[in-house]
Amino acid sequence: MSKNIFVVGFDDFNYTKLKAIEQAKSYTFHPLLDVGEVKTREPFSIEKLIRKAETKLEAFSGTIDAIVGYWDFPVTCLTPFLSHRFHLPAPSLESVLKCAHKYWSRIEQSKVTTAHPAFCAFNPFDKDALSSIPLKYPFWIKPIKSFASQLGFKIHNEKEFHECVGIIREGIFRFGIPFNYFLRQVPLPPEVANVHGTFCIAEQIISGKQCTLEGYVYKGQCEVYGVVDSIREPKRSTFARYQFPSSLPNLVQKRMVDIAEKVLTQIQFDNSPFNIEFFYDEHDDRIWLLEINPRISQSHCDLFEKVDGASHHEVMIDIALGNKPAFPKRKGMFNCAAKFYLRTHEDAVIKRIPSKDELRKVKELFPETLIQIHVKEGMKPSELLNQESYSYELGFMFMGAQDEQELLDNHRKCLEYLNFEFS
Repeated sequence: MSKNIFVVGFDDFNYTKLKAIEQAKSYTFHPLLDVGEVKTREPFSIEKLIRKAETKLEAFSGTIDAIVGYWDFPVTCLTPFLSHRFHLPAPSLESVLKCAHKYWSRIEQSKVTTAHPAFCAFNPFDKDALSSIPLKYPFWIKPIKSFASQLGFKIHNEKEFHECVGIIREGIFRFGIPFNYFLRQVPLPPEVANVHGTFCIAEQIISGKQCTLEGYVYKGQCEVYGVVDSIREPKRSTFARYQFPSSLPNLVQKRMVDIAEKVLTQIQFDNSPFNIEFFYDEHDDRIWLLEINPRISQSHCDLFEKVDGASHHEVMIDIALGNKPAFPKRKGMFNCAAKFYLRTHEDAVIKRIPSKDELRKVKELFPETLIQIHVKEGMKPSELLNQESYSYELGFMFMGAQDEQELLDNHRKCLEYLNFEFS
């Protein structure tokens, strides 16, 4: 009998990946909330989203076998919240909040590792907030709940601090208020109880080669099945591409896995996929833990498909059904793969985007390449949702190759056909 799997944040791109996994014929995928309901520019009511999802689930006449999601907040909290309501395998909401709440996460990390930067919480609405931050310039500030570098700023002086805090004040309620709803559902330790969704965290600058560990915890056992490099633009904090497999030494990767296991055990995280971002500082041979995400990274799905032979949506489904994943390794068409970002650093009106003929030409040259353009002619990049603070994402391109040099050469050839023009 087909298993009924409900997807929070349903979208066409990821549905294509879900339909391609090995056991897809045994599954029926149901949109629970579509992507437009969980990724919105305007403030949203988390209570209304929960009621809508619960109403749909209660009215369903078949079995409810799994509830899954691959987006960040609010999906990361909605998925375990709803799963426990319907008695399905999922991590505890408390453990997910220990990942999602940037300050609480650092508190827990500090109990088992020194791989975290110096940090402190502060209230952005406190006129004297800067005096409560003991860090030297430069340092990062960001809301305790954000993602994709939204409302995150590198601070070099007092003037920058006040300017950036002003921007944060305008945007922090969008996630802060819904996040507070979930914080009210669990007991909070004294050191976290007053650091709610409209607070911020300040952190020491960390740097090095960045990567992401993709893995899962199943019945208390942690397994990492892939390490993806996050490669930035020269002298910028902006990502240029994600590349798999990682070029970091195996010993360094093993040290990262050891830290991940300690932290996930500390927060009692179980029955869920995860991805954890790290830096490796070669100069000091130092590993830094950046953040923990209690989900797969859907940005990496095509990379695993091209190199390992399956999207790690498969891992997400197996875990949600209560099964131990049996994920393939190096069974794909390519030895390496990357997700390349198409970006601009200027917020100018877009006069031209790549034409259908140009996209078709790329597809003819490289049939396995996937391209998505997120913008339209006549708009500004800032009109898109979930942009970071220092650049604008116009789209992306997934490519595979037999080695890194071929990958980069093919990418350059593709860019010759992908023309954007700005006024």
